[in-house]
Amino acid sequence: MGLRPARIYRDFKRPYTRTAIKIKKYQYIKGVPGSKIHVFEMGNQKGDFEKVVSLISNCNVQVRHNALEAGRVSANAYLKKHVDTPNYFMKVRVYPHHILREHAQAAIAQADRYYDGMRKPFGKPTGTAARVKKGQAVISVQINEKNVGVAKEALTRAGKKLAGKFRIEIE
Repeated sequence: MGLRPARIYRDFKRPYTRTAIKIKKYQYIKGVPGSKIHVFEMGNQKGDFEKVVSLISNCNVQVRHNALEAGRVSANAYLKKHVDTPNYFMKVRVYPHHILREHAQAAIAQADRYYDGMRKPFGKPTGTAARVKKGQAVISVQINEKNVGVAKEALTRAGKKLAGKFRIEIE
C-alpha cells in the first residue's frame, strides 16, 4: 500500500499521546519508523559566501520527512549541476520530529475480525513530519552574488516537492 496524500498530514494539529485514566495507565507511541532524511548540510561548510537565499513558509504546515528528502535531493542536484560543490552551502533548517499515525481501515467483508472500527482509533506510527511555522526558513543556501539566480531556481524546485506555500528571500 502506498503513501497517503500530503493533504492528510499538512494541517498543523496539536500533538498528543493517548491516556487511559480509568485504568491509570499511560500509553505512548511505540516503534517510530526512521526518517528518510539523514543529511542536513551539503556543499562547502567552511566557505565564505556573500548571499543567503532561503525558502520561507507562508503558513503553518507539517512537511513529511520523505517530502523534505525529495526537496533536498532536487535542490542539491540542481546546484551541483550548475555550480561546483565548493561554491555553495545548503542547509535543511527543520527536523521531522512529529510522529504521524495512521488508523488502518479494512474495506472487505468480515472486517469485524480485522479491527474494532473507530473504537480507540489512535493509529500506528507511519512516519514523521517537521512542524513549520509561518515565516520559518525550511532550506537555506549560502552562495556568491553571481549565482543567486541558480539558488533561487533550486529552491523553487525544492518548494514544489513540499506541502504548503513558500516564498524565496535573499539576504
